[in-house]
Amino acid sequence: MSSLAPDVSIVVPVYNEEDNILPLVDAIDSVMQRVKRSYEILVVDDGSSDRTWEKLAEARKRLPQLSIVSLRRNFGQTAALAAGFDAARGRHVVTMDGDLQNDPEDIPTFLALLDEGYDLVCGWRRDRKDRFLSRRLPSRVANALLSDLTGVRVHDFGCTLKGYRAAFVKQLPIYSEMHRYIPALAGSVGARVTEVVVRHHPRLHGKSKYGMTRVIRVLYDLAALRLLTRFAARPLHAFGVFSIPCFLIAGPWFLFTFFDHTTGEPIHYSTVVFPTVLFLLTYLGFHFLVVGLLAELAVNVLRTKSEMVVRVHEAAGGAA
Repeated sequence: MSSLAPDVSIVVPVYNEEDNILPLVDAIDSVMQRVKRSYEILVVDDGSSDRTWEKLAEARKRLPQLSIVSLRRNFGQTAALAAGFDAARGRHVVTMDGDLQNDPEDIPTFLALLDEGYDLVCGWRRDRKDRFLSRRLPSRVANALLSDLTGVRVHDFGCTLKGYRAAFVKQLPIYSEMHRYIPALAGSVGARVTEVVVRHHPRLHGKSKYGMTRVIRVLYDLAALRLLTRFAARPLHAFGVFSIPCFLIAGPWFLFTFFDHTTGEPIHYSTVVFPTVLFLLTYLGFHFLVVGLLAELAVNVLRTKSEMVVRVHEAAGGAA
């Protein structure tokens, strides 16, 4: 592979896709040859237990643009994408699934929109070829919730086929199952986001790696996403929402406990059993307040330019 950085990096996370990976790599190569832009194909093997790695090694001998990133075990799609982003050298990054359901023929459309200055281009599988009850219905519900929660109007948050400006995506914190919520994270930092309808094909080989068990993880990530998109720069405000009601309830409770509510005179402490509820509310109020202050301290210590999307323009006016 040339030592010069390519213009485009195609990142493909795969897990046990031995029957799909060679046709996919060849299809990507064919499309990029027509586009006539320098490129690299980064396939991230997420700890496959079949012959995926052997197939990739075979393809590497005839495709100098192909690079293989191998994870020591199966860490999940988010970790695989993060590894791909770290290794990508291109100015633009396009990600896609390794199951042949995404179509490489859509790549030129993504590159054209990125050239127009968008930071993120999301694919929309409008005519999705998956089972309705186990895949499409939960996805529609999740997409509707995410749109309302974040204010980012994207129809298909979970579509892996996306295009990124590399300088932008390398700034994003991506962990757990957060690859699905990249559009929301992008919207929270002022990125330019758009959406395009893409082709979607039925799976012909292998089996899906996702099931209904991911719903629980998604619910936890939604809570984390709310905090990241609304309160990442001011976590004290988030925890203050919980501490203020505790103090508002504990104050009157304290007066009712230590003062006679008819005469207003103090009650001798020896005659009062300190209520557990009062203690608990006071403790929780201070607990949330202290956690918020510690979070504020951590944010200020670790704050970097990754909190904002910075666009640098060349002399000719194009986005860097």
